[in-house]
This record gives sequence, C-alpha cells and structure tokens, in this order.
Amino acid sequence: MSAACSLLTEDQFLCSICLDVFTDPVSTPCGHNFCKTCIAEHWSVNVPYKCPNCQEVFHTRPELKVNTFISEMAAQFRQSAQQKASSSSSEQQVSKPGEVPCDVCTGTKLKALKSCLVCLVSYCETHLEPHLTMSGQKRHQLIEPVENLEGRMCKKHDKLLELFCKTDQMCVCMLCSISNHKTHDVVPLEEGYEGMKVELGKTDADIQQMIQKRRLKIEEMKRSVELSKKDADREIAAGVQVFSALKESVERSQAELIDTIKEKQRETEKQAEGFIKELEQEISELEKRSSEMKKLSQSEDHLHLLQSFPSLNAAPPTKDWTGVSVRPPSYEGTVVRAVNQLEETLSKQMKKLFEVELKRVQQYAVDVTLDPATAHPKLILSDDGKQVKHCDVKKKLPDNPERFDMCPCVLANQSFSSGRFFYEVQVKEKTEWDLGVARESINRKGQIKLTPQNGYWTICLRNNNEYKAGAGPSVHLLPKCWPEKVGVFVDYEEGLVSFYDVDAAALIYSFTGCCFTQKLYPFFSPSPNDGGKNSAPLIISPVNHTE
Repeated sequence: MSAACSLLTEDQFLCSICLDVFTDPVSTPCGHNFCKTCIAEHWSVNVPYKCPNCQEVFHTRPELKVNTFISEMAAQFRQSAQQKASSSSSEQQVSKPGEVPCDVCTGTKLKALKSCLVCLVSYCETHLEPHLTMSGQKRHQLIEPVENLEGRMCKKHDKLLELFCKTDQMCVCMLCSISNHKTHDVVPLEEGYEGMKVELGKTDADIQQMIQKRRLKIEEMKRSVELSKKDADREIAAGVQVFSALKESVERSQAELIDTIKEKQRETEKQAEGFIKELEQEISELEKRSSEMKKLSQSEDHLHLLQSFPSLNAAPPTKDWTGVSVRPPSYEGTVVRAVNQLEETLSKQMKKLFEVELKRVQQYAVDVTLDPATAHPKLILSDDGKQVKHCDVKKKLPDNPERFDMCPCVLANQSFSSGRFFYEVQVKEKTEWDLGVARESINRKGQIKLTPQNGYWTICLRNNNEYKAGAGPSVHLLPKCWPEKVGVFVDYEEGLVSFYDVDAAALIYSFTGCCFTQKLYPFFSPSPNDGGKNSAPLIISPVNHTE
C-alpha cells in the first residue's frame, strides 16, 4: 500500500471543492471523489444536483457512501505528508521576532516563506508545497510573507483588494470598482503598484536632491564658520596687538611723566642740599668764632685781650642769605602735556586703525549708478548716471510711484538684500547734501523726514558747517575736518551702516543694531542749489583702494 501511495500524485488525494486532502471521501455515480461534507454542502445550495467536476446532472440526490479504499489511501498520504513535513521542519528556520510565522504550523512556528492572497494564510516551506504542486492552488496569488492579511480584504464587501483607484488614491475590490468608484480611474493593483513605484522613484530623487542640497549647505556653513573663526582669530590678534601698543604707550607716557616729576624733585633736593651744606659750614665757623670770643672775654691778661680783640672782632666771611631760598618746582600742566602727547600718539594709532578698516570695507565696493525714474524733476543726472545736481527749472516728467515729487532726492538703480557693499561719493565744494541708504518701501511723495523709522539711514551737511546723523532725533557730528569724499558701507546681516571720511581715513558715524527686512537702495540728495552757492554736483567716485 505504501508503495502504491508513493506512485500516486498529490492531486489524486485532494478534494476539488476544498482543495485539501480527502476527509471521508465518497464517490459520485459518475466516478468522481469528494469529501463527504464538501459534496453535501455543495448539493445543499446547488439544485439540480450536478457533479462539480464533469457537470453530470442527477435528477435525484445520490446516496453517497465512504470510499474505504480512497479513504485509506488518503489517510496514508496524509500521514506520509506529515512525516515529510516533520522531517523537513527541522531544516527550516524557526520564526523569530519581527518575522512572519507560518499560520498552519502547530506548536513551534516556522518562518513563513510565502503568503497567499486567496487563502489569506502565510505558509512555511512545507505547508506551501500544495500551492506549488496542486493544479487548483497553483492559480493562487503568492507574495512575500506579510502580516495582517485580513487588511488586504475589503471591509465592506469582504473581497480581495486587487484594484487601485487612482482618483481617490486607494485600494479597492472588484465590487467597489462597479459601485462607489464606477466613474473613477481604476487600474489593476500591479499597474497601480508600478505607477506608484515610478512616483516613489521621482519623490526619492527629489528627496535625494534635497538631501544633497542640505549637505552642501552644511558644508557651506562649516566653511563659513571656519572663515569666521579665522577672521575672529585675525581680529583678536590685531586687537591684542593694537591694545598692547596702546597699553605700552600709556605705560611709557606714565613712566615719562613720573620720571619728569621725580627729576624736578631731585633737582630741588640737590639744590637744597647744597644750600644747607654751605649754611652748616658757616654755622660751624661762627660757632668757632663765638667760642674763641667767650674764651678771650674770660682772660685776665689785659695785654692779650687788647691785642687779640681786633682779629676776633672782625666777622668771618659769610654769604648773604637774604635773597636765597628753595622754591618748590611747578607741576602745573605737566600731566596735561603728557596726556596731550599721549592723545597725539593714540590719534596716530587710531588713524592707522581706520586706514586698515577703510581698506577692508573698500573690498566690498560696488558699481552704483543713479536711477532717473526716481529722480526729482529739478535734478539733473549725468549721462553715465554718476553725477547729480539741483537746478531751478522743473522738468516735465511722468509722476510715477517711484519718483520723489517734493524733496530733491534720487535712488540708485542697484539694490541689496544681503551681504556687504560700499561706495564713495564726492561732496567737495557743496554746502548742503544728504547721503545714505533707504529701504524699498519708503514714502517718496511730499515732505520726507530722513530717519530710520521712516526707512532712511543718512548723514547730512547743513549751512556749510553743520554735520548731522538722521538718527531721529538728529545727532550732531564733529568731524576733525570737512570731508570731501564720503564712503558709505553697509553690512546687511549685521545691521550696520557706517560713513567714512575717505581722505582722512576717519569714521564719521555708524548706525548699529539695524534690522533690515527689505531691499536697500543707495540714497542721494544734492539739496537745493541755493542761488548757485550749492551748485556743485554729488559725484559717485570710483573706489581707489587704500594702500
């Protein structure tokens, strides 16, 4: 029997209804075999009675009895299959945490090799064999093992989710496609899968590009930090050098002051010591003469007293000390002169510092030209856009929103919304002017107050000698000399606007802690010509880098 069983194929032991090994197999009058329970349930819902295999019709329900031969053969086959499964299970991997276990295994769960979308069961290698060999189960759709196979069934219709609705971007079953999604773009799951994979590929490519950009940004930031550190180290070294030099100058000036005062004191002491020594010598001579006179006065020898008296009576040689005195030296002005000298030294050091600073900001020089669309009608601009002056004749120009209509002002063509920039303007021979930067949204109509609150960061000259910074309220400036060329430097991120006297290499004024959120435009106002007194133009000059 065992040999005979081994000659039969597995399909011969399987019920074509349940697709499993026969349980209580019975034979129909047409000669086909089925599980007794399977054929009974089939005929209970299907009338007339037909054979599920050959479709032969039976007018009366056949009385079926268990086919003992097939039953024994199936039992033996089942036992053989179980032994085979038992022997092969030892070679298969036991399911580990995180892996999908076989749903059929009892006791120790083996690792699932495949999951069946028809049976909604995951199988190990042994229990998967019928799906690989039996004709009925070969048609089942097998996938890599997954958990929660119930989630692949439509909750509404209890059918397999085998379609994809591109309209609603969701998986649906066949019944859903002809009901709620009837007019939608529905494709087979595989087609939706392939399309989604393409989209995922594009999305992943975009993500990889974003990752690359961010990595490049990280490298850029690291380089910026390195450059910043180098700049900081350089500034610290330069600062330490400057302050060390200043400290040495202060200490040297202090030491020279002390030495000067002490030298005067030493000379006074030396003079006094010389006078005192002479006085002490004269006192010694006088005391000696006094002692001799006292001795002579006590003598009883008349002849000796009379003969000695003339020589003792004459006063010893002495100095007239009436007009002699030790006068304390005068220290008035000593400290002031020392401080003035120190101030001159510090001024020289400061000039060197400003020359270095001016040289640095000049590295950010930009080409600036005047924008005629913003110029007040009484302003005359040169053809190259580098000069502007005021005249009394008002030109007929369109009153566009960008144009100043009352104040004699003009903006540059160029704007800046990041980084640093620098430009120079010649103000020579002018009695009034305004220079600086302005934000894009400034009011250009009517009277304008040049303050940071209104979007202007400027300095100006008034009445030929009055310099101011439009800080709101104005700050009066006291430059050491009248600047003939003004440099304007802006550090957008730092919120800094600085004005320099280029020729003197001196800082005139700085706006600090500014918060810039808009584009900044260089701003110019030559002011009214004042009957010709202020007719000289403002000239945007090329930057000659300080050596």
